[in-house]
Amino acid sequence: MFFGVSGLQTFHVLVSLVGIVSGLVVLSGLIRSQRMSQLTALFLATTLTTTLTGFVFPFNGFTPAIGVGIISTIVMAICLYARYGRRMGGAWRGIYVITAVISLYLNVFVLVVQLFLKVPSLHGLAPNGSEPPFGIAQGVVLIFFLVTGFVAWRRFRPASGAIVGQPA
Repeated sequence: MFFGVSGLQTFHVLVSLVGIVSGLVVLSGLIRSQRMSQLTALFLATTLTTTLTGFVFPFNGFTPAIGVGIISTIVMAICLYARYGRRMGGAWRGIYVITAVISLYLNVFVLVVQLFLKVPSLHGLAPNGSEPPFGIAQGVVLIFFLVTGFVAWRRFRPASGAIVGQPA
């Protein structure tokens, strides 16, 4: 344990932060219609790792965190299939963009929840997680991802046809 936090918790948080930062860069690439293949792979791998390691923590019954984890796992599976299985061909381009943005949104959603739980000044504003400051913060996050996700969906047009020998 390090400062009362287990190695798994530290790993989970660090991987989550890498997923969020890389995901925001990938989102900006989607808006500019850039594939960013290596950074996308990092984003998807760290986001999936974050989701899956969340299931390893001890829990007592079904919680909202477990629900978010289940939804995130399903969305990630569709995203990975659209990106790598279907190579973003046809309608799979849009499915990839939408599921990638949802995956990033869910990771940021959980980050905001954790910030309000763990940062004393934020926790003081919303100790139950149902007060207006928490709702406003989550509302801003949701609007940000709805707007940028729509823009990414409209603009992301990867070059058609994969180049032989290069990853999609």
